[in-house]
Amino acid sequence: MARRYWLMKCEPAAYTIDDLARDGETSWEGVRNYQARNFMRDEMQVGDGVLFYASNADPAGVTGLAKITRAGYPDAFAWRKGHKYFDPDTDRNNPSWYMVDIGFVERFNGTVSLETLKQTKGLEQMMVTRKGSRLSVQPVTRPEYDIVVRLGRAL
Repeated sequence: MARRYWLMKCEPAAYTIDDLARDGETSWEGVRNYQARNFMRDEMQVGDGVLFYASNADPAGVTGLAKITRAGYPDAFAWRKGHKYFDPDTDRNNPSWYMVDIGFVERFNGTVSLETLKQTKGLEQMMVTRKGSRLSVQPVTRPEYDIVVRLGRAL
């Protein structure tokens, strides 16, 4: 299967590229949007490339690279009473929510800001640059991924 590419958003108050660099690998749990869940459950595969995006940051943007190290599996936090990701309606035999694991690849020396992404030729159709695009897990084309990597490494 061909390698795919993704943009995954996280607020810096929750987890950063520096945290991932320190930890080496982490689970990407707590996604509670069906479209994003479907990407994680059905499409993400080990080895896929990830643009790590700091959302609600100043500036918001891509701060580094990761890769998928474990394909989609049920999000166990959905069954943990008292946990912020607990969902009393999810069924253990037919889980509603999934997660993936990601591993650290590279931290950029700065942030490829959303404004830069919006102004860069070749990224006009990138989901994150579109008005109203709030999805926390988004597919990215190989050319888009390559452009962002080039921008990040030039910082």
